[in-house]
Amino acid sequence: MRRWLILTSLFALVLGVAAAIEPSHFAGVPAKDHARVNPMADKPDAATAGASLFKAHCAECHQADASGDGKKKPSLRTPQVKSATDGDLEWFLRQGDLRHGMPSWSGIPQAQRWAIISYLRSLQ
Repeated sequence: MRRWLILTSLFALVLGVAAAIEPSHFAGVPAKDHARVNPMADKPDAATAGASLFKAHCAECHQADASGDGKKKPSLRTPQVKSATDGDLEWFLRQGDLRHGMPSWSGIPQAQRWAIISYLRSLQ
């Protein structure tokens, strides 16, 4: 009986750890994109412009405060997003991930994608 309890507890722990680990959306980012720096990072009005763009393009899925819906629409305030480089984020916006419901935003100008990233960084 005690052995069964230990095995059950160990199994539950393994499942809990596995559920907490998310596959990285940034694993496929090429090194040259990963190293890119946001040219708008030092511009104070970039985050303000990015907030308007976020509201127009992103808030429908990620909520106005980027907190997501707790279900299929992820929060953009996670450690994974916070630890991503600006280049990772720009690459992801440009590529999208249709398997997970994220469209490509390559159709909006690159400067606007950088402004959105500036806004996301201002939330941190």
